[in-house]
Amino acid sequence: MTTLPSAATEAHDILARLGVPNEVLEAGPLAVRSPIDGTTMARLAVAGAAETQAAIARAETAFRAWRSVPAPRRGELVRLLGDELRAAKPDLGRLVTLEAGKIASEGAGEVQEMIDICDFAVGQSRMLYGKTIASERPDHRMMESWHPLGPVGVITAFNFPVAVWSWNAALALICGDPVIWKPSEKTPLTALATDAICRRALAAFGDAPDGLLQVIVGDRAAGEALVDDARVPLVSATGSTRMGREVGPRLAQRFARAVLELGGNNAAIVAPTADVGLTVRAVAFAAMGTAGQRCTTLRRLIVHDDVYDQVVPALRKAYQGVAIGDPRDAATLIGPLIDEAAFDAMTRALEDARQAGGTVTGGERAFEAAGGDAYYARPALVEMPAQTPKVKEETFAPILYVLRYDTLDEAIRLHNDVPQGLSSSIFTGDMREAETFVSAAGSDCGIANVNIGPSGAEIGGAFGGEKETGGGREAGSDAWKAYMRRATNTVNYGTALPLAQGVTFEI
Repeated sequence: MTTLPSAATEAHDILARLGVPNEVLEAGPLAVRSPIDGTTMARLAVAGAAETQAAIARAETAFRAWRSVPAPRRGELVRLLGDELRAAKPDLGRLVTLEAGKIASEGAGEVQEMIDICDFAVGQSRMLYGKTIASERPDHRMMESWHPLGPVGVITAFNFPVAVWSWNAALALICGDPVIWKPSEKTPLTALATDAICRRALAAFGDAPDGLLQVIVGDRAAGEALVDDARVPLVSATGSTRMGREVGPRLAQRFARAVLELGGNNAAIVAPTADVGLTVRAVAFAAMGTAGQRCTTLRRLIVHDDVYDQVVPALRKAYQGVAIGDPRDAATLIGPLIDEAAFDAMTRALEDARQAGGTVTGGERAFEAAGGDAYYARPALVEMPAQTPKVKEETFAPILYVLRYDTLDEAIRLHNDVPQGLSSSIFTGDMREAETFVSAAGSDCGIANVNIGPSGAEIGGAFGGEKETGGGREAGSDAWKAYMRRATNTVNYGTALPLAQGVTFEI
């Protein structure tokens, strides 16, 4: 196997090519480490409340100019950004791998998501449609129009360090809104690289206002300043349910909008008529991909008694043989957990499962050649006698709990009996079962799939979930409406003044 350079060395080379000044990488106390080998890649300055408030002021000024730019012209900036991302895809994708630990295809795939949402948003910039509404009054026209909202705050998590920003930024830009981005403190280098890419798109565009796109590498104080400032009418925040419980009420207190993408405890039902080969392949990626660190990772598998002894042994074999190692190696399918805390949480969850009568395959520390400061783990398959309280919690690690069921009603009850409601699947060849699962009586999640896993959503659909997942929607469909304000307009083009509902008021 080829000896690979340290993550720090490779990251510095990539950041230089992407246009991030070297002095930025040694400017402060925030140590940014790679989960691949534990090396420190940079030490960044940390912005606090004052710097965040200054950024908001710049965004507020930018908004006053950008809101009056025609939407198709705003779309041109997003088109240019997409072109810059295409050119930078190999480097930015590699940087995602170095900083978040994703395997190479997933790192590149995340940048492709950015490109895809740019393409989507460019088309959407010509389709910010309102409505004409029938008026009950003669010589009157009612209509609905959409206007830019204001500066948008975006707080992202480590597991998708750039794609989730792009879901918000591409739409916010075409809707007329500046964007202030606070990336995870675990993955700020990809944000700095994306910011450098944005600078090139802005330069090519020519006359965008200063402050339109900003990055704040900050601590909790910076996040709180973004959430609490009345000049920011919308905050999109991705993270844990615990984080959402803090952010949501603070935004509600000032009547701001929230797009919350929080915890997921995603399940799949395997019916008696499922294609077992297809199911095993889909489950393997959904449960083990990204080392179990996707919000849409499959965490619960509900298998019918009739196929349990076909599905579970095949999965057990896959879990025992999956390639774990440096995600830069083309043969690797499972890279590292983000840090020691993630590995410790996985270990505690597996011990809890054993105490509850679960049978655990995998879960041990792996690829120790990476060094003691890197945390790799073999994905764990856990056969459980029941859906215990721990199974109902989200552990952000590659743990798949397996449960049995007898009837579809029982499976759907187990499926829905968790606080989270992000993504879900059923594997079946029975049309009635499939349609029941996606009906109002089936999955209670924001995403419900048939014969594919719960992870790997395309940007054309609105992404988000229900219950403790937060209820927000990002990316495709009509998610653009969150970034605009709606106005209902009535125009009287006659000479009389009839009032609605037949009211009379003569003076």
